[in-house]
Amino acid sequence: MTKRGDTVGIIGAGAFGTALGSVLARAGRRVVMWSRDQAVVDAIQTTRRNPRQPAAPLPEPLEATHDPRRLASEARFLVLAVTSTDVRARSHELGDVLDGSHIVVHAIGALAAPTNERVSEVMGQGLPTLKLGVLAGPALPADLVEGQFASMVVASAFDEVVAEARRLLNLPPAIRIYGSKDLAGVELASALAGAYTVALGLSDGLGMAAGPRAVLITRAIAESARLGLAAGAEARTFSGLAGLGNILVRSGSDRSADYLLGRRLADGVMSADTMRTEGARAALAGCELAKQLRVRMPVLTGVAAVLSGKLDPKNAAQLVADNVASEE
Repeated sequence: MTKRGDTVGIIGAGAFGTALGSVLARAGRRVVMWSRDQAVVDAIQTTRRNPRQPAAPLPEPLEATHDPRRLASEARFLVLAVTSTDVRARSHELGDVLDGSHIVVHAIGALAAPTNERVSEVMGQGLPTLKLGVLAGPALPADLVEGQFASMVVASAFDEVVAEARRLLNLPPAIRIYGSKDLAGVELASALAGAYTVALGLSDGLGMAAGPRAVLITRAIAESARLGLAAGAEARTFSGLAGLGNILVRSGSDRSADYLLGRRLADGVMSADTMRTEGARAALAGCELAKQLRVRMPVLTGVAAVLSGKLDPKNAAQLVADNVASEE
């Protein structure tokens, strides 16, 4: 039987968690996936497919469970892969069954509403372990399912967290894992990358040329780094996989929900689903954090204004262009 220390636990059966579990299981890594939806658990156990992402094969090294105690007892290393809106509730729920020996990294590219805290900060309020981290980078779920090469970074204040993540998740040639100690930077870079992906989808939908598009990307990295510095992060992190890498991959793919949202906004399409992408949530939360820290972020402010219905997309694009051009 596979040892507890060699099993990866995945919290949540959404798109990313399922895709990651598929890659790991196909490579022979034992995975225990916890879902609160019994129907999803039953489907995985009987058909080896998740109805939420049926393209992902889930071979038998992966087991699904509805019981959080089984997850806690069979896996020491856990990946939290739920939406940012569920982080607080899941952390408190798991706090009753986890202990100080567990390692938990999250794969959530957003800030936690309504407090605009980083996800690891919210996790720390509900979980009994101090060994927390983040998994981020340009890895789209559909690409993982298809076996395309992906690089990601794991960040934590604890060397053990990074070492265990690299030992368990590093699966060349499918996945390569890098390490970082800049937890705040990787979390903020990943969250803001989603917001700027919305901005690039919007700009592409409005027909922005290649030159101005490149300027938009460089200004996005510059202003996100300013916010990061104000929040205690390292500026260089925002030019790495979690920041620039994320933006470059997601802003050129119709598989990115944030990019597709930007394209829809450019077409004037606003719906009840507009705010349901993590990038959209990150744009609003990031603006609030920027206000708190007194950091000027014209690109992010423009995206948030469109998302909240305060600005027409074309007017927002012109406002962002004017502000970007006026910066040194």
